[in-house]
Amino acid sequence: MRFDTKIAVIVHEELASWQKLNVACFLSGGLVAATPELGGEAYRDGSGKVYGPLIRQPVLVFAAASTDLSRVLRRAGEAGLRPSLYTRELFATGHDEANRAAVEAVATAALDLVGLALHGERKAVDKAIKGLKLHP
Repeated sequence: MRFDTKIAVIVHEELASWQKLNVACFLSGGLVAATPELGGEAYRDGSGKVYGPLIRQPVLVFAAASTDLSRVLRRAGEAGLRPSLYTRELFATGHDEANRAAVEAVATAALDLVGLALHGERKAVDKAIKGLKLHP
């Protein structure tokens, strides 16, 4: 099945493995919070046990350097996309309110981005992430 929209998660290539996974999970959750219809239906196994839902379409994960992340953020804005972001400062905060305050304290051009997530019309997302390679 081909979707009209695309989900792309971009993580900084130099992060530790646990940080990459943490960033990707936070960003994916942010996309579903912003667009609840991304959440699928609950799963049920053959014995009738019910499990939680998953995102309803594939999530493509890309690796990027700092300059790439800044470029994607700029392109996303030009395309009218609203990205979810994760900055390096968020590794030191302990809750959502502190996360938002840490981001708000820094101007856009100075954000130390370590992750971005995009969801939107396929062509717009493709344009924003042009040149990136899938995470190995």
